[in-house]
Amino acid sequence: MKNVRLYMIFQWVFFLPIILPLCVIFGALYGVVQMVERVMDQMRMDILPSEQNQLLP
Repeated sequence: MKNVRLYMIFQWVFFLPIILPLCVIFGALYGVVQMVERVMDQMRMDILPSEQNQLLP
């Protein structure tokens, strides 16, 4: 039987409730920021006139 490292088990039990919500929160914030950037880029492409539209009479 393998030697159980109680100290590592204690660290996981102690820090997992702290680390897991932080990862979920920062992941959600990262997703929101990425989506806002994509929406802003799409708005910029749709609203601002492009060079092709300016060349047409």
